[in-house]
Amino acid sequence: MPLPDVLLTEEQIRNRVKEMGAQVSQSRGDADGRPLHVIAVLDNGFMLMCDLVRAITVPVICQFLKLEARDMMEDGHPRRQILHTPLSGIEGNDFLLVDAVLHTGLTLDYLVQQFHRKGARSVRTAVLIDKPEERRVDLKPDYWAFRVSGRYLVGYGLGHNELLRNLPYVGNLAA
Repeated sequence: MPLPDVLLTEEQIRNRVKEMGAQVSQSRGDADGRPLHVIAVLDNGFMLMCDLVRAITVPVICQFLKLEARDMMEDGHPRRQILHTPLSGIEGNDFLLVDAVLHTGLTLDYLVQQFHRKGARSVRTAVLIDKPEERRVDLKPDYWAFRVSGRYLVGYGLGHNELLRNLPYVGNLAA
């Protein structure tokens, strides 16, 4: 498999993630010492989470949420079924859901709703790449590093057939 064209360099990502960490830390000014539960949405969100939590200066608890989304037909209508690891210990806590790319927003919006339903004090979202032109729900990330459109992205946690996640940059994989 050929390596993709570099779209976002390792340095660009590192600098922007540090800025995001400072934004998250600054926004926690009224937290009274409560930890921020930072949750990586797996598989794509793990690399961003690792770098982001190192740039956050307030107490954090790192957690991981494994998702599986299945597109299916139900009564002749397309539906997306979202399965995830169990959610517990949510009531009264502050959360930051971290994913690599925000496309349609369906999955991340579902998660935000689930956390609110279970009594989260606050739920915010952070993504490396925001693709607002692909959004199908009214969801805007609270923190985002880059806006990119119309590309198939790999690297920095994003994979193609489970490969290329280890690249330190984000590349455009030619179709």
